Amino acid sequence: MTITSSDAQVFPGGAFLTHDFPVSELLTPDNLSEEHRMIRQTAERFMLERVMPNAERIEKKDHEILKTVLREAADLGLLGAEIPEEYGGTGLDLLSTMLITEEIARLASFSVTFGGHAGIGTAPVRYFGNEAQRQKWLPKLASCEVISCYALTENHSGSDALAASTKAVLSEDGKHYILNGSKMWITNGGIADLSMVFAKVDGKAFTCFVVETNSPGFSASAEEHKMGLHGSSTTALTLENVKVPVENLVGEVGKGHKIALNVLNLGRFKLGAWCAAAAKYALNEAIAYSKERTQFGKAICEFGAMRYKIAQMGIRCWVGDSMNYRTAGMIEKSLAQVDSSDPTAALKAIEEYVAECSILKVVCSEYLSYVADEAVQIHGGYGYSAEYAVERHYRDARINRIFEGTNEINRLTTTGTLLKRAMSGKLNLVGGVVETDTGDVLAAEKKLLSNAKKAVLLTAGTAIQTIAADSPEEKHQEALMDLADLASEVYAMDSAWLRAYKLHLEKGADKIELQHDMLFVFLIEATTRLWTRCRQLLANVLPAGEGLQKIIGTVDHLLGQPPANVQQPLARIATRLLEAGKYSA
Repeated sequence: MTITSSDAQVFPGGAFLTHDFPVSELLTPDNLSEEHRMIRQTAERFMLERVMPNAERIEKKDHEILKTVLREAADLGLLGAEIPEEYGGTGLDLLSTMLITEEIARLASFSVTFGGHAGIGTAPVRYFGNEAQRQKWLPKLASCEVISCYALTENHSGSDALAASTKAVLSEDGKHYILNGSKMWITNGGIADLSMVFAKVDGKAFTCFVVETNSPGFSASAEEHKMGLHGSSTTALTLENVKVPVENLVGEVGKGHKIALNVLNLGRFKLGAWCAAAAKYALNEAIAYSKERTQFGKAICEFGAMRYKIAQMGIRCWVGDSMNYRTAGMIEKSLAQVDSSDPTAALKAIEEYVAECSILKVVCSEYLSYVADEAVQIHGGYGYSAEYAVERHYRDARINRIFEGTNEINRLTTTGTLLKRAMSGKLNLVGGVVETDTGDVLAAEKKLLSNAKKAVLLTAGTAIQTIAADSPEEKHQEALMDLADLASEVYAMDSAWLRAYKLHLEKGADKIELQHDMLFVFLIEATTRLWTRCRQLLANVLPAGEGLQKIIGTVDHLLGQPPANVQQPLARIATRLLEAGKYSA
């Protein structure tokens, strides 16, 4: 049975592999309300008028101007977008916070500071704090009376966050926890007034605490010298017998992992949107430069090699947008089913899409790396000069594949989440692909998508059955990460097709030539990538012989395709982007 809006109130997480998503419920950047456009415009004006003119000062670690513009963001209601109105925030919806995220991506150092405070630095109290904690801290966080940071990572516990050694011991009078330990790579560490610190009670029970940074024994080390994000504050933190009132314990003793993992999941969703937006800003710099720079008597944008790069960069921006907005819409739908006054229920609703959030983080951060790299290449030697913005884009992009969980961890999270959903009966990965009839609209492209889903399910099912009985899991991390890449490619293909299909229904084929070209090229190239990945994964996990050749034969039938001319649509994409002078899909 096909899942539609009438069959289920919420489209299940992971179901993109097996079912068609109801296009009527698809959220795209092409259908923003007037209110959402105004929110975006407010954030855009703030960035263009207040942040970007101060970019040089911010990049030189002028933390006073950094804090000044952060407080100005609070005055506009941007900093408290996720905080309910009753606690001094603006209580905006998820799409609004995503639009704000996209605009602040113009300057990575500022956006990381912003997110370190308004996102992960606020979420523990926002979602897990008790009423007294929310009343005490959220208004101050919304107004930027205090600046916050999120202190999870330690020098020996990066990806393995639960291996933290920071210790909390209850005082004899029962009024305080005494914290001892250190944290590493803490964004806002040198400017924060509050810190969301994770420590183990009695060295065992992983727990979250709100710690005021002016507490005796709490200190921040010197600023780290980083490859990128030069303007943001990043320091180590040291806690030596820091007394934290017992009422500052967030959630329950020993339940800190729930806070940490859920906060990171939210962060991954936002990071996907941030990376897609940052890619567009890098592309815009490349387009502008390619039109101005002349070689051999003409602008370099007239050369086919440059036009190919611009088109490929534009495709990745468009697909990234398609994935992010689709996911935002699904999360909003899930949130609409729960009591909005219950933060725990809200996180449960968001948790439905753990796999999708991890996919966004991985795919969009890698798209950004590609776009930033090509933007530097288009600039040539000037791209290596700090006088041009792409040099900063390139350096700032690299961290996104590391923080909020490395891309390797997120790949394992994607596969692990999908398998857990399958084993619990929430996701049927063996029932085949269930499709709705979409008629002749983009039918050839739909066939590519349908075959991709079938090939991935076949490959994944075969690989999982083969390695399931062979433990430990660490032996098969390569295969598990390959499975995540297969799922991610399908999610990207599916999201791109859905967006183009919806646009076609709304505007007609003659109005979406650019989007159709982007979809066509992306599906052709994604199918080729899947073909290679499926064949290689099967060869890696199955013994050579007739069984392997039979399954590979089926994959070849599904994904093998005659060569298609992508040069012409790529040329048209480049022409449209160059005519617009910026990303405009």
